[in-house]
Amino acid sequence: MANDSQEYIRIPLKGRIDSNNAHEIRQQVEAALAEADGKPPLFDASELISISSAGLRVLNIIRKQYTEPLIVDEVSRDVYDIFEITGFTNLFDVRRRMREISVDGCAVLGKGYFGTVYRLDADTVVKVYHTPDAVALINNEQKLSKAAFLKGIPTAICYDIVRVGNDYGSVFELLDAATYFEQIRRTPEDRQAIVASYARLLKQIHETEMDADTLPSAKERFSGYLDTAQTVLPQEACARFRSLLNAVPDSNHALHGDCHMNNVMLVNGEPMLIDMDTLAVGNAIFDLGALFFCYKPFEEDEPGNTERVFGISAEMADYIWNETLRVYFDNPEPSVLTGLKHRAELLGWLSFLNRMLTDFQGRPLTDVRTEHAVRHIEELLDIVTELAI
Repeated sequence: MANDSQEYIRIPLKGRIDSNNAHEIRQQVEAALAEADGKPPLFDASELISISSAGLRVLNIIRKQYTEPLIVDEVSRDVYDIFEITGFTNLFDVRRRMREISVDGCAVLGKGYFGTVYRLDADTVVKVYHTPDAVALINNEQKLSKAAFLKGIPTAICYDIVRVGNDYGSVFELLDAATYFEQIRRTPEDRQAIVASYARLLKQIHETEMDADTLPSAKERFSGYLDTAQTVLPQEACARFRSLLNAVPDSNHALHGDCHMNNVMLVNGEPMLIDMDTLAVGNAIFDLGALFFCYKPFEEDEPGNTERVFGISAEMADYIWNETLRVYFDNPEPSVLTGLKHRAELLGWLSFLNRMLTDFQGRPLTDVRTEHAVRHIEELLDIVTELAI
């Protein structure tokens, strides 16, 4: 449902609209708009059973009076098909009525920054987003997931958007699914094999070349992080960091952007990615930096954070981080591996600093975390001479 706090006048569409009553509906809509003080209409189709071409023509006449697409909200599946077949989904912002579900009593498979993944039943899981931008995030994720899937990346694609209380969720069919974190919690003795499978998946993603202009650039994303960091990072450090970023060659190879083990599901023995709204292209070091951001910085000033968020100990997070990179880079010499880690850590601390300066303002520990992130970045800038791998 659209946000009623926006500047709309909500106009209901009810029953069947066809040639018998289309003229009357037009008069009612125009009368409502005449008293709306210039507010655009938001058509509430929650009680609309069907609409014919005559009814669509009425909506189109109204649409032409506005520069922005008009919203038709709470549309049933049958009515949505009419809008789609006639091409009206290209003219209006048509929003389907979402079925309502409950996750009471459902097992939690994983938690992330934006939401929680629940098992609905043996065949399906739902990711519930705890953000007002949920529907936009889900729609964007669907688009990016399809692009990745078509390139052979093992991707779970949302097939339904549902309402869960005041939140929204995306539903996936994932038979016998468990996150990699869940697997490693169940059988910690298998952690080496689990991490090896995880590292192979990362390499598969990073070796996949996407079509030009399909996905956003991770390099540009991190450049934006550096723009934000300029408020607290010394000018000289910003300049050195900018030089390192600019030197990274552009690339169309896929990156997940948030590929921690809660976003990788094991489905019938095969890995499957979820949470694709951060998908991008670029050098693999950007993805490895994002992994460091997930596994390491939050624990520094808040012991127990890793256990609370991911359900694993800080020691296990250390193991996953170090072993993932060792396998990913095919067991290099320790000094070489340390240098590669420093590159990822530098980008990870920049991501962390960006998060502190944008989403965490006013929260406990934000000031000390910001101070520590700046210190780590300055220390790493003294030893990192290039970023690309």
